[in-house]
Amino acid sequence: MKRALIVVDVQNDFCEGGSLPVPGGAQVAHDIAEVLHHWVIQDPKAPDYAHVVATKDHHVDPGAHWSRDPDYAESWPVHCKVGTDGEAFHPNLDPQPFDAIFLKGEREAAYSGFEGRTTDGISLAEWLRARGVTDVDVCGLATDYCVRLTALDAAREGFVTRALSRLCAGIAPDTVEAAWAEMRAAGVTVA
Repeated sequence: MKRALIVVDVQNDFCEGGSLPVPGGAQVAHDIAEVLHHWVIQDPKAPDYAHVVATKDHHVDPGAHWSRDPDYAESWPVHCKVGTDGEAFHPNLDPQPFDAIFLKGEREAAYSGFEGRTTDGISLAEWLRARGVTDVDVCGLATDYCVRLTALDAAREGFVTRALSRLCAGIAPDTVEAAWAEMRAAGVTVA
């Protein structure tokens, strides 16, 4: 077994003060950083990750995904625009020892980290398989959107998948509960 941690979209625009904030996003950034700190210093109590990767919304012109009158289901306010501070990782997410970063949604909507690619064009699934990863833990923002779809795609891709509920935050309690239920039904362990 070789396990990787996937940190999903812990960016300024998805935390308090951003254009599309998730309640508790800054705290999740801090909590993930605590785990990463212990992993970097090789604390024996740290999770045994072979790799740590991250995903980012990386929008240039995602078409109807952005709207001046968003419906918050298929369209959203402008967020994570390339070249803005909103696209950057939240400062609470320090350290950032990512082995790779997967950018998604440059010219279209993209929710799952498995839609992302490195700047060299390598997909998340391809990158993980090339390194012998069999198991993944998923955490980040937002539980009911990008975390959910990343975890579901990880399971579909054949990875043994856990979603780390303590290291996630979502938009609303009812959609978060529905997301956990959907993940469990798909074989994702909610830890």
